[in-house]
Amino acid sequence: MSKTERPPVPERLPAPVVDAHTHLDACGAVTAADVSAMVDRAQAAGVDRVVTVADDLAAARWAAEASTWDARVFAAVAIHPTRTKDFGEPERSEIERLARRDRVVAIGETGLDYYWDYAPPAAQQEAFRWHIDLAKRVGKPLMIHDRDAHEDVLRILAEEGAPERVVFHCFSGDAEIARRCVDAGYVLSFAGTVTFRNARALQEAARLVPSEQFLVETDAPFLTPHPFRGRPNEPYCTAYTVRYLADLREQPVEEVASAACRNAERVFRLPSVTSS
Repeated sequence: MSKTERPPVPERLPAPVVDAHTHLDACGAVTAADVSAMVDRAQAAGVDRVVTVADDLAAARWAAEASTWDARVFAAVAIHPTRTKDFGEPERSEIERLARRDRVVAIGETGLDYYWDYAPPAAQQEAFRWHIDLAKRVGKPLMIHDRDAHEDVLRILAEEGAPERVVFHCFSGDAEIARRCVDAGYVLSFAGTVTFRNARALQEAARLVPSEQFLVETDAPFLTPHPFRGRPNEPYCTAYTVRYLADLREQPVEEVASAACRNAERVFRLPSVTSS
């Protein structure tokens, strides 16, 4: 099967779940019809709502607008840490304006990325602190991107005072970092990376997170779950990760899906939708 071909839509989950972090625009969605088609595929697999996430100003505008096109779609807005080299007042003003929209349910993704060299650490840290403050001012959860930056992310959260609700998107730490996050009351979101064969430390972390402190996500179009790694990802692939986590945690699939769904509704304050 071609590496450019999407994985098959899996059997519908026994309980609905939320894709807590995806990028519908990067998956190829442009119009309202594109968005609805993607979410229709997701719903066929039991993924009945999605949070589409911005990483720059254009994506933030699009995500905020796309969240009004389909009742199953919500948005998160921020400037990605790798794009903070030129993060000035015009960008801050517009992100704050978008952040106050009703269907924007989180400030993200923000944080630190020391893997790529696109923005100096000092600029990233300044932007991260600003986004932390924004999350507190608008009363919405903070959605964190943390790549090779665990200690600085945790330090800055402690220094600034974390918002009431904090999500580590695509959690990438080991069991020790997971315990520190759990003890701080943070929520850890697991993507397809947890299914990768070389992800032993991440899998150990996923086993220990309490049922009320985890989410599931795709980060689509990236990080497609095993055995489809390298192929295009979409929100429906959340179902593969849910089933993997159920095996890993030795819990029924329905229990894992239901817990992740309840957590998403609580963290993002999502209204319920009727699944068809």
